[in-house]
Order: sequence, then C-alpha cells, then structure tokens
Amino acid sequence: MRKLSRKIARNRRRLEKKASRPGWIATFALAAAATVAVPGARPVAAQSEAPASSPSDAVTPSDGPGEGTDVVTDTIEVTAPARPVSLKYTEPLRETPQTITIVPSGLFAEQGATTLRDVLRNVTGISIQAGEGGGGLPGDNLAIRGFAARNDIFVDGVRDFGAYTRDPYNLDQVEVAKGPASAIAGRGSTGGVINLTTKAPMSQALHSAVLSVGTDRFERATIDLNQPLDGAIPDSALRVNAVWSQGDTPGRDEVNNSRWGVSPSLAFGLGQATRGQLSYSYLSQDNLPEYGLPWVPATNRPLAAFADRPAPVSFDNFYGLVDRDHEDLETGIANAVVEHDFGSAATLRSTLRYGDASRDSVITAPRFVSDGSTDLNRQLQSRLLDDTILAHQTDLNFQFATGEVGHTVAAGVELSRETSRNRLRVGPTAPLADLFNPDPHQPYAGPVVLSGARTESEADTTAAYAFDTVSLGADWKVTAGLRWDRFEVDFKNVAVGGAATDFGRTDEYVSWKAAAVRALGENGSAYVGIGTSFNPSADGNTGLALTAALVDLEPETSRTVEAGTKWDLLGSRLSVNAALFRSEKTNARTPGVLPTDPPTVLDGEQRVDGIELGLTGRITPSWSAFAGFTHMESEVLRSNVPAEVGKELANTPENSFSLWTSYRFRAGLEIGGGASYVGDRFSSNTNVRRAPAYWLADATVAYEFSDRLTLRLNGSNLADERYIDRVGGGHFIPGPGRSLALTTQIKF
Repeated sequence: MRKLSRKIARNRRRLEKKASRPGWIATFALAAAATVAVPGARPVAAQSEAPASSPSDAVTPSDGPGEGTDVVTDTIEVTAPARPVSLKYTEPLRETPQTITIVPSGLFAEQGATTLRDVLRNVTGISIQAGEGGGGLPGDNLAIRGFAARNDIFVDGVRDFGAYTRDPYNLDQVEVAKGPASAIAGRGSTGGVINLTTKAPMSQALHSAVLSVGTDRFERATIDLNQPLDGAIPDSALRVNAVWSQGDTPGRDEVNNSRWGVSPSLAFGLGQATRGQLSYSYLSQDNLPEYGLPWVPATNRPLAAFADRPAPVSFDNFYGLVDRDHEDLETGIANAVVEHDFGSAATLRSTLRYGDASRDSVITAPRFVSDGSTDLNRQLQSRLLDDTILAHQTDLNFQFATGEVGHTVAAGVELSRETSRNRLRVGPTAPLADLFNPDPHQPYAGPVVLSGARTESEADTTAAYAFDTVSLGADWKVTAGLRWDRFEVDFKNVAVGGAATDFGRTDEYVSWKAAAVRALGENGSAYVGIGTSFNPSADGNTGLALTAALVDLEPETSRTVEAGTKWDLLGSRLSVNAALFRSEKTNARTPGVLPTDPPTVLDGEQRVDGIELGLTGRITPSWSAFAGFTHMESEVLRSNVPAEVGKELANTPENSFSLWTSYRFRAGLEIGGGASYVGDRFSSNTNVRRAPAYWLADATVAYEFSDRLTLRLNGSNLADERYIDRVGGGHFIPGPGRSLALTTQIKF
C-alpha cells in the first residue's frame, strides 16, 4: 500500500504540473515569406477557408444552388443571418418561433476550428459523448438539451448517420435548431437537429488557399476554388474545396489524426428560374483513436478513496496499443439538386442523395482487471461498419391569400433507404496495462480477425409533411403543420456459427408543431410554440438495431413548449434572443419489473426545463460578438430503476456558456478571443460518476499584410486546463491541452 500511495502522489504532481508543450514548426516563416503576390487578388476581410465572413456576416439563403455564400468585397456585410437554408423554414430568423443558432464559416475560421465538434462548442446546450461503454458509436456523438442526437445530423437537409468525425472545410454554415423537430426532420430530434450547409458554386470567381502549422505536429492545408464557366456553359460555375490535415492531440500521448478530403460541385442556371447542382464530397481518415481514461469502480479496494471518480493519473496517459489500435474511415456523399421558381410565389426543389460511410476501427476501452488490482484490461472494441443511405426529397414552397389573410406553405415528401452492416472481430487477449505507467508500445500477438458474426439492418422511410404560416394583419403570424412518417426496419443478427435471428418492425407516427408569433415593432418579435418528436426502438445510440427486448416496443414520444423573443438591433447588425422551454419525454424506455413485463417497457418519464440566451452580430462596424448561455434543470421523473428517480439526466450540464468576440483595427490588425464554460455532468442517470465543470479560454490575433496575404495566430485552451470533454459509461476522454497554430491565407 505504501508503494501504491507513492504512485498516487507522484501522479498527482504530474496532474498539477501544467506543461507548456512548445513545438513550433519554424519553417512556416519561410513559407509565409515566400508567398508570391498575384495580380488581381481580392482584399482579405478575415482569415477563412472560404470567402471570408465575420461571425455576424450575412449568410443569405440561396435563390438556388450556388447563390448565398459570402463573397469578399471592399464593404463588409454586417447584417445577421436571415434564416436556415432549408425550404422548410419560410420566415426570417427573427420571425421563426424556435431557438435556432447559425454558426457562419467566418466564425469557425477565425477560431481555427478543424472538426465539427470544435464548431459546436459555440452552441450552448450541446454536450459531447464518448463512444462505446454506454456512450454509443464513436465519431460525432452528442446530446442536445439533454437528449441523444447522434442520428440527428443532416447535410444540406438530408440525414447523415455515419459514425465518423466531420471536418468543416466544405461548410458554409452550421445550423442548430433546438426543440423537437420530428415535424421538420423525421424520427429522433428530441432535443433538436444539426444541419450542415455545404459551400456551393457561385457567379463570382474565388481562389483561396489556407496553410496552417502549430504545436503538437499540427499541419493543415485547404483550398477553395470557384470558377464561373460562362465561356463554356452560360450561368454555370465549378467549385472545388479540398483539405489535408494531420497532427497529434494536444495533451494526449500517442493519439493522432490524419485526413484528406475533396468536394467538387458544379452548378447550372445560376440566377435563373431553373437551377441545378451536382456535387460529391469525399473524406478519408487514418487516426490513432482513444477511449481515454477509466472511471474507478466503486468496488475497487486499492483506490477506494477514488471510487466512481477519475483514476488518479495523468490525463496524458494512453492505454491503447499502437500495434493494434487504429481508425480508418471513408465517407462519400453524392448529391443532385434541381430547383425551379414558378414566378415569385412558388419554388420546387428536388434532391437525390447517395451516401456511404465505412469504419474500420479497433479502440481500447480501459477497464480494471479486478477489485483488488490497479491493472487494466485493454478491452477490444472493434467496428467493421458499412453504412449507406439513398434518399429522395421533394420540397415545395408557395404563397397565396384568402381575402386579407396571407399563407406561406411548405410541403414535401421524402423516401429513403438506409443500410448498415457490422462484422464482428476477435483477437488474442492484450497485455495488461499499468494504470500509472502504461506502455502503449507493448507487442500484441494479433491478429484481429473476423469471427463470422455480423449484424445487418435495412430501414425504409416514407414521409410527407405540410406547414402553413398564416399572416393575420401586420403583427401576427400563426404556424401549424404535420408530418407523417412510416419507418420500417429489418434486422438480422448472425451468430459465430452461422445461426441467424431476424427481427422486423414498422412504426407509423404523425408529428406536429404549432406556434404563434407577434411582431414587436419593426425589429422584434415574441413567440410561443409547441411540437412533438418520436424515437423508434430500432434507432438507438449504437445505430439501427433490434433485439427481442425492443422488437415489440412502440416509439418513445416527446413534446416541447417554448416561449421567447428575438430582436434585430443597431440597424440589424446585432441579433439577440431569449427563450424559456420545457422538454418532456413522456414514455421513456426503462426495464420491466413485473413478472408479466417484457425486458423493456415505456414507463419512464424525463423532463428538462431551461433558459436560452443568445447574441450574434456586430456591436460596432469593427467589433463583432457571438455568445450564448443555456441553463437546464433536468430530472428523471419516473423510472423502474429506483436509483434514477429524481436524478439529473446524463450528460446534461446545468449551465453552459460560450463567448467569442473580435475587433478589427483600420491598420489591418485584428484581435479576438473567447471563453466557454460547461457545468458538472454525470455519466449516467444514476448520477454516480461526475465530470467536473470547466472553463476554457482561446484567443487570436491576425494581420493583413496586403490584399493577398493575411497571417493569423490562434491559441486554444490557453490555461492548459485538464478537463473531461466526453463522458462514457466506463471511461471518459480528456479534452485537448493547450495548442498554438499559425495560419496564412493567400488569395489569388
């Protein structure tokens, strides 16, 4: 025990010591100095991987594919985003009765964001989860307003359900609509949905390159090339975005990532009544992943003082095996869109999408060997997963009047087929890891091979929706609508010996929403709204799956009531919003307890009450700000697990806050910075394991040397805060440590 006490004391000292982790790549200075001036370059308004846009620059919805992307001009546009790009939202953001946060590309370019998770840190009320061990699949696994949202990520309005880490290099903006959205998006969406709007071809030429280097061997390059094709094809343009990025994870031993991607798109009929766009996006990743550090079991005797707490070790520790662990991901999305305006009163859009995502990963989940030991099993978590989606959507917007009452209708149909196949693998037992001094370079006997077991699923969705926004005079608007979904799932579970078990289930559900908006002068509004959502039993946090415990289970259902106000101030430079909401899942899944009960029943009830505050835009023409605050009081009202009743929902911080602000001086200098706060969270609904609250601070400084060259320095997690970023059942993943990055943007 004395030896163990010395180990704990030594590791406490390591935890308390904040390492600066320098590591500049000095050769970047030569690359910047060698930048060649190119005639005809456009002025640089902000460092960006796209046409530059500030956190508050307008992101105007397109009149068609290719329009609506910010363009660099001598005059900086300072109006706030008008509304989400989807045709399902027919009103300006100020008159939309829902909390919607739009993060423009200029903001996450200023911050040096390299993943979707980086971008979403600007949106409060979102929590990141770890995969496996109760946390679901790896990749972008998150919760919105306390409810799981891994399957609620969309790309240009179509579901994107692959288990991968998304890169923002081809994104024009990220839209987060909070509250139940099944009437808009279909199944899931209890806490909200996230839509990623990609960059589209436009009628003005653009040629831009961004090069970054930094600490922890970080290197990144992106290009954004847009070229009108008027000489060959009238009213058309070609746009190509590409990325190459690699680096270690700051503050983590061994963990690293490497990826590259390319996204070409071709638009026809720009500015015409009939428009079309063809696009493809490909992303390849080769990473050394992690599942972080273990929670100490309550029954572990040597570490009894740390029961249900993080192990008393350095957050740098890596418990995987370099010879075994890997994460190889490939994602492709092909898209075709045709849109036609029938005069000024109606627009019809048809979208055809095929997407595929493959995951070949082996990740170590660290678990204690026994109650009497501090050694760890390196538990193998293998995924050989192939997901596909084929979807067709048709959306129609039209306006008409009945007497003095105006109507704006959004209607449409959706057909999709999603497939998923996961082949199971096994491998020799890995060598044990020393909790305090793990050796990730221990040899592994290997190999990891297919066991013969697999799961296969196929899900067909048929849906139709219609909403009507009724204008009652100059001050009132009333919105109501329905969406009918038919969700049919076939699931096959094949055991090692080849024996197959088949399950199938079909759910039909009608989601609805209703709201009223009152104009408060020319610049403000107040609203109240209510909506519903549903979660089929086959659509879980680990993908499409059915079991004997779930096959006869009806969907979970939820409803949210929200009341709020929105204002555009300072000549529409600055937008502010505030909202109160209550989200209730009225029939949550919980274990059956009666002799006649099935394994899982719908007898649970969960509730989240909250407040949302937001601000985005320019306080002055030179001073921009993007801020948000969310307060949530969550509670398990009813459950057949007594330890859950009265407790907070997992991964639901009571308070979260985010601020980013920047100021541009006339001399070409820009300075900016921000802070974010996430309150205490629990890893499960029993509230036994707690991830402590944390603050992070970031900063940036940029200088425009010429019309063609801008340099930017970014610092992330400046205080080198060691914190729990993603929580899981038996483990957690620490957040990145301090990092610095130097970026140059070249326009030509």
